[in-house]
Amino acid sequence: MDYNKTAIQSSKYWLDVDYVGDRMLGHRLDVHLPKKGKGPYPIIVAIYGSAWFSNSSKGVTFQEGLGQVLLNNGFAVVSINHRSSGDAKFPAQIQDVKAAIRFIRANAPAFNLAPDFIGVTGWSSGGHLSALTGTSNNVRKEMIQGEEVDIEGTLGKHLGTSSAVDAVVDWFGPTDFLKMDDCGSSFSHNDAKSPESSLVGGPIQENKEKVATANPISYVKKSNPPFLIFHGDKDPLVPHCQSQLLFEQLQAAGVSSKLVIIPEGGHGPGVLIEAYFEQMIQFFKLQLKSK
Repeated sequence: MDYNKTAIQSSKYWLDVDYVGDRMLGHRLDVHLPKKGKGPYPIIVAIYGSAWFSNSSKGVTFQEGLGQVLLNNGFAVVSINHRSSGDAKFPAQIQDVKAAIRFIRANAPAFNLAPDFIGVTGWSSGGHLSALTGTSNNVRKEMIQGEEVDIEGTLGKHLGTSSAVDAVVDWFGPTDFLKMDDCGSSFSHNDAKSPESSLVGGPIQENKEKVATANPISYVKKSNPPFLIFHGDKDPLVPHCQSQLLFEQLQAAGVSSKLVIIPEGGHGPGVLIEAYFEQMIQFFKLQLKSK
């Protein structure tokens, strides 16, 4: 996606960095540094929402306003592409996120970044991947309902580097796909062509084990990083029960977590706004301070 670079207020930037080394569009990231401060800067990895259908929407992080707010508050923003569900089925997408984090941690000095703090945020499908990144911290392979899943993957040159993150802000991400239709949605997630079915490679209700491997809730444990979750109660696409289910599991496991249900909030409208961006900033600053 071409976007107006001048619209982003950053002191320095690198665009279309190949974080895997395979020249694939879905394996590019952008790094933007704040205008204030000297660095090295704490890092926020940002993941766009696209129903997992896009492999090239990293620029949208700034169109949504989220990226600029982070920059204005002293965080470096690493907005990443990942493979779409048309390019590859799950777990390819989470393997891409993990590879991007390993790359940015291993190469932090070259970009004036501080690898000792990496937060992650994203909305919609990017919220799902952000939540999964957090709950699967330090997980390489896992057996979920009898199905082995390779969460970490073997992409790129930095396999010895950690892909762990220190804090997660999840904006209305799907979690338990199997319950989405029961919670009320404006379309059928159980449909064979739905985003969730496309992600796992078949109708979700016929692929329950595979769906479980894609569910951030499957990986929740006490050692997970702190979570802040936002969800509108009028979201027509991802019902807010999805965030409630995740939050309940985080709370039960003893993970530091907060859920903000936004009255009349939609799938972005009324949610991705300044008041909640400010809450995100305060959360990330608090986690940075406690590092």
